[in-house]
Amino acid sequence: PLCPQLLENFTLVGSSRGPFLDGKGQCPFDPQHTYTALLVGEYGLEGADAAFVASFSPPGDDKVYFFFEETAEEFDFFERLLVPRVARVCKSDVGGEKVLQKKWTTFLKAQLLCSQPGHFPFNVIHHAYALPRPQGGSDFYAVFTSQWQAGRAGSAAVCAYSQEALEEVFEGKFKELNKESSRWTVYGGPDMSPRPGSCSVGPSSDKALTFMKDHFLMEGKVPPRLGRPLLVKSGVTYTRIVVHQTPGASGATYRVLFLATAEGFLHKAVELPQGPHIVESLQLFDTPELVKNLLLAPGKGILYVGYSAGILQVPLANCSLHRSCAECLLARDPYCGW
Repeated sequence: PLCPQLLENFTLVGSSRGPFLDGKGQCPFDPQHTYTALLVGEYGLEGADAAFVASFSPPGDDKVYFFFEETAEEFDFFERLLVPRVARVCKSDVGGEKVLQKKWTTFLKAQLLCSQPGHFPFNVIHHAYALPRPQGGSDFYAVFTSQWQAGRAGSAAVCAYSQEALEEVFEGKFKELNKESSRWTVYGGPDMSPRPGSCSVGPSSDKALTFMKDHFLMEGKVPPRLGRPLLVKSGVTYTRIVVHQTPGASGATYRVLFLATAEGFLHKAVELPQGPHIVESLQLFDTPELVKNLLLAPGKGILYVGYSAGILQVPLANCSLHRSCAECLLARDPYCGW
């Protein structure tokens, strides 16, 4: 198989290796496996072993972030415990020369936290979205459910993470597998310079690469903003999320979350100082249909919704629903005047 890169006008993009790239091994051989890919420069970065849900390359950053879930190996108190993760890889990573040939040499991963006190954690990640901040850096939003769902549909949660929180964990302590006890413990050895996993200039030493083979898991866990979920909704499963930052009529800037459910509904929620508020719930299909993708087109004021049979376009603003000024004010939709 061959893989072309297409522009929006469906013209081929050439590279130093020609207009087509070898597609062998670029995606899973089983179409049921989850998969994410991101083109950085002339190189594609893929992940397929775990249940990958999204990948991002923040503007101006030399790293790529992958969001996924996998069965945890570092816990021995529960079999098949699912853990949501974020991984970091340097864009310049092309593998080692002797050690870690054709493998990542800067791959680090950490656990994502999303839970409420006194409840089971939301440990099954379904999708993630990166929102660049105007002043630099990004915030990451992810949608979760729990492995231990209570009731018929259980609950869904949205958690938000700052890029600074991710980096703090990736610059923290490593874990290592104690081969005698077969347990994961905190690495207590001497620090190495340059730090393994950093995007330093020049090739890494064999000593550093050997260290990276066994020290890819971080001790710290990434906490959500404010230490809790941004939104928890019972009776639904959110499958996709996108976030749009928009000015309101008052001049303040708001973040609007568009959340697709497994039953084919679209929820629009706005972040407010007192907490998120669901402005609108829209039924997209006559019968339940899984939403497979959401794509924002802010310049056109449209959200594209992808599903198995085609694509829908939904307006970001639906102000005609409000029949009076009072109703508009109560809705608190920043796309409308309130």
